Order: sequence, then C-alpha cells, then structure tokens
Amino acid sequence: MTEIKSSNYSIFVSKNISKEIKKFLKANKRGYSKLFVLVDENSMKYCYPQLVSEIEQFRDAEIIEIESGEENKTIEICAQLWATLSDYGGDRNSLLINLGGGVISDLGGFAAATFKRGIDFITIPTTLLAQVDASAGGKTGINADNLKNEIGVFANPKAVFVCPDFLSTLDARQLLSGIAEIIKHGLVADAKYWKKIAECKFADLELLENCIIASIKIKNEIVQKDPMEKGLRKILNFGHTIGHALETFFMEEKSQKQLLHGEAVAIGIICESYLSTKVCKLKERELKEITRFILSNFASVKIEKKYYTRIIELMCHDKKNTKREINFSLLSDIGKCEINKAATSDLIKESLNYYSKQVSVFRK
Repeated sequence: MTEIKSSNYSIFVSKNISKEIKKFLKANKRGYSKLFVLVDENSMKYCYPQLVSEIEQFRDAEIIEIESGEENKTIEICAQLWATLSDYGGDRNSLLINLGGGVISDLGGFAAATFKRGIDFITIPTTLLAQVDASAGGKTGINADNLKNEIGVFANPKAVFVCPDFLSTLDARQLLSGIAEIIKHGLVADAKYWKKIAECKFADLELLENCIIASIKIKNEIVQKDPMEKGLRKILNFGHTIGHALETFFMEEKSQKQLLHGEAVAIGIICESYLSTKVCKLKERELKEITRFILSNFASVKIEKKYYTRIIELMCHDKKNTKREINFSLLSDIGKCEINKAATSDLIKESLNYYSKQVSVFRK
C-alpha cells in the first residue's frame, strides 16, 4: 500500500483497497448517519460487487446510478442527485462515495460539496484517467452549455482510494485516455519520467501501477503549492486548452464520433507542443519526439478546416483566458512549462494544420 498525503486528506494506492476503506470508515468515530454510493452502469457491474462483498458497511448503503458519459455531467443530472440524497434521508452527517471515472468524481464531488452546504465524500476512481488526474486537486464540477467544467468548486474529499486492479475492467481505448494525462505529467514537470513513459508498454498493468503513483505524486506536489490555480497549477492545463475545445466540439457535433477526454488531450498536446516551438522556443526535435510518440499510440482524428473557427470560439471560454486573449500553458523544454502564454487565432490554426499534416505523413 502507498499513501500519498495531500493538504488535508490522503490518497491510498493499494490492490487491497477494501481494507483501506474499512480502516477509514472505522476511524470515523462519530459514524456516518447514511452512506450513498454514486455509480454508473460500468462501475456498478465491474467494481461495486467486489467492494460490497468485502465491506460490510456498503451493504446498507443507498445506490445511486447514473448513465456514463461526459454528456451526463450536467446541472439536470446533478439536481436529480441532490433530490435523491434528500429523498433517501441524506443529512449533513452523510457520506457520498463516488465510485467511477472522471464524470462520477467531478459530478459527485460537486453534488456533495453543495448539498446542505457540504457533506463528506470519498472518491474511488475506477478508470486510469480518474486515478491519475481526478484523484488529486479537489476540483469538482459540471458542464454547462456544452462547456467543460463551467460550473464548479474546489472541494477536497475526505480520502481517495485507488485500486490498480480495476484497470483490468477497461478496454484499450479507456486505458489510452488515462495515458494522455500520464504523458502530460512527464512533459510539464519531469523529463526523466517522460523518458520512462516513452519506453512503456502500456499493456503491462504492473508497470502502469508505478506510473499511477508517480503521476499522483507529481500532481499532488503541484497542487499543494498552488491549490487554487493562481499560478503554478496552471501547468497542468498543458494540452487542455485545445483538448477541451476539441472534446466539446465533437460532443456538440453529433455527426462526428465523440472523443474521450484523453483522446482530445493527446491531440491538444501535439498542437500545443507546436505552439510551444513558436512561443516558448521548444526545440523542433522535441516536438517531433512528442508527436511521433503520441501518433504511435493514439488513433488519428480528422479535423476539417471548416470547423476551426468554431473550435477557436470554444477556446475563448477557457478559464485561463484574460483580456480576451486565449492563454496557454506551453513547454520551453521537456519537463519545463510556462504559464499565461497567449497565441493568436492564426497560430492556433497553424497548430491544427500541423496535427493534420503529421497524421497524414505518419499514416502513409
């Protein structure tokens, strides 16, 4: 078992996660008046049965199930969750257990932080993306008008419990979605870690467990220095300004295949690495190294030029923007990231053209 201490809670990484959850519940001396478990159809089918068979307290919990998918991270679903908590006797001494991926973590955390002005919650992330990203930092939120995480609050869980064995329930596409965040952690904060990632065989779950611990430690260290994202923490947005816009665009463009968060971020990493060469003097050979690695692992996506204007419009809603400039976190070197770097619309279009050109070259 590995315990990573954050500001006022701990992140536990263990293959015997039920043991750690039981310790947490036992340590709450006053006892919770009611337990609620928030799941989607996937975590209900693949993860909940193991926990309920091993943790006695879960047998009396109320199960709240929502449909999986980013399109369900809305105020309407959140209102249903609040109503269910109220209808089933939730009070300020209740505990909400978020069992699932990033949508469950974000939505459940936000619902708990705002229900009766805040109840305790814990997170049990079941996807690689949630384990390496949503496990640290205290960001909660929902989407509004198809804009990612437009409404939210910073609220820390009482604890996070990461079980690497849950990764065996994921398909290859879901695993890759989480790997995009692992890649980002190396690129923005640790050049040696990036080199290790570039040599990884991601099908090796044992090796992935080491990556999970390393990534959580990187993010946790950054978050502790800047919990409210006023400065340093912005480096964790590398790849996300363009990535979030692409994710939102493909969500609203029903004729297109939707992108998972990590798939959109992987494209964003390539595009923003290109911007980094223009704005922060990232070396061309490093741009090529990053591009080659991502295109070797992620499926290519067609982004038509006629959609560029809409994609850039979506970037205008990014929370890092100031004075109507589209702000980025960009690389000056692998392992070094600079914040509050503006880029023009023409340069952003160049970066999207770069991605499309590299896709066509790589696939030949």
